[in-house]
Amino acid sequence: MNSIKINISNQSLSLLDEDNTLLHQYDVSTSKYGTGNENGSEKTPLGLHRIKDKLGGAMPVNEVYIGRVPHGNLEECKANGVVLPDDVIMSRIMWLEGMEPGKNKGGYVDTYQRYIYIHGTNHEETIGTPSSIGCIRMCNKDIVELFRLVESGSEVLIEE
Repeated sequence: MNSIKINISNQSLSLLDEDNTLLHQYDVSTSKYGTGNENGSEKTPLGLHRIKDKLGGAMPVNEVYIGRVPHGNLEECKANGVVLPDDVIMSRIMWLEGMEPGKNKGGYVDTYQRYIYIHGTNHEETIGTPSSIGCIRMCNKDIVELFRLVESGSEVLIEE
């Protein structure tokens, strides 16, 4: 099974095969507030995670999600008067679950309960710089590609 390594310092995501060989590397954006695992911090959590849920695989690129529910593409949402947050979640969602109790799993530090995703964005121009509110943002074409290459249960290591 392929795995993912996210490097905060480089703002990069590496897709690795089961032999730890690099398959692809992508630019990402992590939190503009830095790293941290506390609920409400809007920081990107560190440590070992896994992909708990994958959402949007059957939807078109640039689909907008609000509360994990598809609402059409960005232009359709704007035309229909859909109230959008500044940080629009687009294209695909890979919802992360922490695997380290007390660090990123359970209680006040639970990554899954914090709704931390790897997802597409309406702010592709900021990819490569820390600019999210906790999640890992990717270009929409990149998240669609990555989504196809990993399975639910794939490990995701987020490190400085």
